[in-house]
Amino acid sequence: MKRKNNIKIKWSKQMAYAIGLLATDGSLSSDGRHFDFTSKDLEQINNFMKCLGLWNKIGRKKSGSSDKLYFRVQFGSVKFYQFLLGIGLSPAKSKNIGELDVPDEYFFDFLRGEFDGDGCFYSYFDPRWKSSFMFYTVFISASFEHIKWLRKKLNQFLGVKGHITNDRKRITYQLKYAKKESLKILKKIYVKKQDIFLKRKYLKVNKALAIIGVKI
Repeated sequence: MKRKNNIKIKWSKQMAYAIGLLATDGSLSSDGRHFDFTSKDLEQINNFMKCLGLWNKIGRKKSGSSDKLYFRVQFGSVKFYQFLLGIGLSPAKSKNIGELDVPDEYFFDFLRGEFDGDGCFYSYFDPRWKSSFMFYTVFISASFEHIKWLRKKLNQFLGVKGHITNDRKRITYQLKYAKKESLKILKKIYVKKQDIFLKRKYLKVNKALAIIGVKI
């Protein structure tokens, strides 16, 4: 029988993607060994477990005041916990997360994980201009320092600038990229079809881009 927590602590495309998911939808317990990863998408849970080699049971939990049940996996690993502390993750990370020590080689795999976790893509026809189709790729975090770091890294790699806004309740920061800059990022996130990603978001992106004759 395979061990539940057979986590190979070595940088890879899969590890970087899983850390991107953890940085958004995961949490580190204060006990120095346990983790919780929660998502409304069962595929997201399965992708996360596949990347880390986990065989734990998938449970369900309520989120906030809602009665809606989310999928959840809990696991423990002291070595993995120490590894994550070493790259910049920590308990109660939502507002405190800043720069993460992700190798440049795996940055866009990590970013794909963040996009699948808390990112979003949306599109619309701008009523101010005839036949003007707008679309945005957005990364979201409660930490301004983390959003600034993402923006700095994307400018370093792709020369894109984007812009930062607050949500209406001023709880989170949103790093937004429109059209040409958005395409540059999406083409780096979705390089190979065999890479792990959330199919729902991938299909949404391609359905919108098909309007302008582009496929990622």
